Amino acid sequence: MEYKIISHSELDTIELAQNIESEKFCNMIICLNGELGSGKTVFTKGIANALGITENITSPTFNIIKEYSGEATLYHMDVYRLDGNTSGVGIEDYFTKDGIVIIEWADTIKDILPEERLDIKFKIADENKRVIILEPHGKKYEELCEAVL
Repeated sequence: MEYKIISHSELDTIELAQNIESEKFCNMIICLNGELGSGKTVFTKGIANALGITENITSPTFNIIKEYSGEATLYHMDVYRLDGNTSGVGIEDYFTKDGIVIIEWADTIKDILPEERLDIKFKIADENKRVIILEPHGKKYEELCEAVL
């Protein structure tokens, strides 16, 4: 099942992220997809803010993975530059590190993603408006979507 939300501003996207964070659990995997400028990093900032992380959140394009400490550890990944080649990076190790994993451009590493996860697709409708589609995989993620939407 998919859930469709219309975001009319960055604040709407941040509010969605904060609502999802309020239902967080250990080893939560959130996979973000969408074109450049569609809201993936804005969403991540919303999660980080709700976790009490005060550091500036930027897309980790050159680092691949950034770790932030807060109420829970946030592992923020941008796998765009990997072009599907994850050998030697150890991405799978983060799936069981007792934190929240957010992966931007997750479609590029689909073969190594865990079966249970939350996929979120961002589509640009106009300058401010975004269509956000949430697709839960697994019971925990279905319950999460039901709780926040």
